[in-house]
This record gives sequence, C-alpha cells and structure tokens, in this order.
Amino acid sequence: MKLKGHNRLLSVIIISFTIVIILSIAVTAQTYVIGDQKTAVVMPVEGATYIGADECKVCHQDIYGEWETSGHKYKLMTPDEALEIRPDLPMPEGYTKNDVLYVIGGWGWKARYMNNQGFIITKTGDDLEINGSNQYNIETDEWVDYHAGELLEYDCQKCHTTGVSYDEKMEDLLGINGSWEFRGIQCEACHGAGSEHVAEKGIRGVSIIVNESASFCGQCHRRGAEDDKIPASGTFVRHHEQYQELLASGNMSTLSCVVCHNPHNPVHEGATNEIEEFGIITHCEDCHIEAAEIYENSVMGVVGAECVDCHMPKNVKSAVNTSPYVADVSSHIFRINTSVDAEFIYIDQEDGNEYANPYITLEYACLSCHEDEDISWAAQTTPFVINHNVEHEDIQIPTTPEETPGFGVITAVAVLIIGCMFRRI
Repeated sequence: MKLKGHNRLLSVIIISFTIVIILSIAVTAQTYVIGDQKTAVVMPVEGATYIGADECKVCHQDIYGEWETSGHKYKLMTPDEALEIRPDLPMPEGYTKNDVLYVIGGWGWKARYMNNQGFIITKTGDDLEINGSNQYNIETDEWVDYHAGELLEYDCQKCHTTGVSYDEKMEDLLGINGSWEFRGIQCEACHGAGSEHVAEKGIRGVSIIVNESASFCGQCHRRGAEDDKIPASGTFVRHHEQYQELLASGNMSTLSCVVCHNPHNPVHEGATNEIEEFGIITHCEDCHIEAAEIYENSVMGVVGAECVDCHMPKNVKSAVNTSPYVADVSSHIFRINTSVDAEFIYIDQEDGNEYANPYITLEYACLSCHEDEDISWAAQTTPFVINHNVEHEDIQIPTTPEETPGFGVITAVAVLIIGCMFRRI
C-alpha cells in the first residue's frame, strides 16, 4: 500500500512538473510582437488567432466608423487604396503604381514607397539615376531624401501592422523583415487576437484586452529603449515619441493617454479627417479649472492664444518644419523653462546622440508666434504671462492601473488541477 501511494505521489509530481513546463512554454513562447522594442504580444486567451477588423465591425460598427477616419488604418496601403483616400498622391519619379507594392503612410504627413521586392524605394528617376527624392511631404508638396540610395529593408511593421512575427520572411519579398497578419493598426493590434472573443459571442471583457495605461500606447509611441531620453534631430524632437515626452512632463506624467484622447478617433487633419483635434475628449480647462479662469482674462487669453500654443508647441518633426521653431507634431512635454539660458536640445556625452531636455524652451513657446522677437524679449515678457500659474491647484489626475491579462488565468487553472490531484491521493 505504501509503495502504491508512493507511486501515485510520484506520478502527481511528474504530471504537475509537466503542466508547469507546458504552461511556461505557452506563456513565454510568443510568436507575435508589437512596438518599437518588439515586445512579445500577450494573447487574451490561449489559442486566440487574428481575425481582422471587418469581423469586429459586425458588433462595433460605431467604433469601426471612428477608426476608419483615423490614420491608424492607413499606415500601409496598396497604391489603389492610397489613391482612393488621396487621389492626388504622386508616385516617385520613374515609377507607376504598378511598380509600387505598398505606400508607407500617405494619410497625413508624408508618404514613402515600397518596391515589388519589399524594399523601401531610395533611388528614383527613369533609370534610377537619382539617389533620393523618395519621400513625398504632403503639406509642402515636395520630394525630399530618405536614406538616399541605400538598400533599405522595410522594418516598420512592428508598429504599423497587426499580428507581426519575425519567425520567417514573406515569400518572394526579400526586403520585408518578417511578416504580419493584417496591414495597418487594426483593432487587434491593441485588443489582442479576437477569435475567442467572437467565439464567446463578444461578451464584454471576455477574451479581449482593454489596457488603458500610457505604457501600453508607449509600445509604439516611443523611439529607443530608454524611457528617460527623448531622441532629437537638429532643433526638433523626432516623431512618434509621445510616451517618452509624457514621462518627462512632471505632474502630467501620471496621466493615461486616453484621458485626453479617444484612441479610435484621429487627432490631426488627414485624408479621412478634416477636423484638427477631432479625437481630443478632454481639454486643458476641463482639469485646470482655476488656472483656466485666471488665464481667460489675461493678456494672452484676451487675444485668443490657447494653452496648447505655448505648452504643446509643434516642436516635433515628422515631415516638415515651416519655420526655425515650428514643425508638424505637438509636444507632450507641457512644462516650460522660462530661463533665457535654457537649451532644448543637448548632445549626450556618452553616445554622442541628440536628445531633448524635459522642458520646452522660449524659442518654441514664444517665438513660434512672435517671429520678429528674440529670446531676451521672451524672457522679459514671460512674467506678464505666467500669472495664470497656480502653484497648489487641486487637480484630480485620473490614473489607470496596468494589467496584463492571461497569465493569472493560466496559473489559476494549473493550481486547481494540481489541487484536485492531491485530493485524490
């Protein structure tokens, strides 16, 4: 009897160990990745697969309609798709639309192009004799250079497509590093593969991810691995670094992106949206009530300057800058350093790269509008402007807990199975 009990106990231990190994493999062996750092995708439930946004539309027609107006859908388009939303979009010199596999972007700021082998086009002209002139800037209607003349793989899918994998390359497309399930940033890029959610009849919160933390958005809205550095180039922050900017914004750094943004709607004017700030659902005065009341009657308030003109100037560059201190994307640093000696861009002594300091300087806060003035004038003028600053304003900043669904459920199931086995001994 003792031997029999011993064997049963040994069997339970072996089975338990096997379950742990299997579950560990299920949790860690991620096929899909997302974001600048190629973070492993956590599936809503084990076995979920990608099904595409059209399946989501069946139940979520309103949200699908909002998403269709945003730039997320249009990050990677066929030439015909691009021309459908922007009929005047040109092809690079020497190319017809049949020579272009995909248009990269084209919704808002700029368009780059991919050839039929999957490489980003970097040579143009009838005989490909031109190195460059391969990025089309929509605002200025001009061609500029982007990695001119280089043999350049396409490796932007980690943020610009849905269901990205680097396990293997696409067949006959040597220029594409990896593969994807669907082009564009579809529902499942943020909410996880949806097959099981649909199988469960779309019950709210079942087999789906809803993560409203800033760090979740920051998987793509960042550049580089370091949270405390904001990569820059020249006199501007480089684009899509809103998360690193937010982390550097002082008291605002605890905010979740969705406090101000509807993630399904566009913020900027683009090919499918004519309203700037359309997706903004919370404005400065909604939280900073006392400061807004003071500012409304100030010199700047009376003339019609808005909070964002100074606290969110366009000192981030995606495609163009229209003046020395004005580019085409709004800052998310918010804080202004009013010192005449403050510098916005610095060079890191260790890696030699350019970065932005965690504050906006007077060139961008003031001289972006007052183009005929200088820094000294701005520094002398700011005491008359900052009287709306409320040192101890009581602001309720909502925060969203960060949750990673999936692992807890798996662990709980494992514990239950092991517990039941021990009960039988």
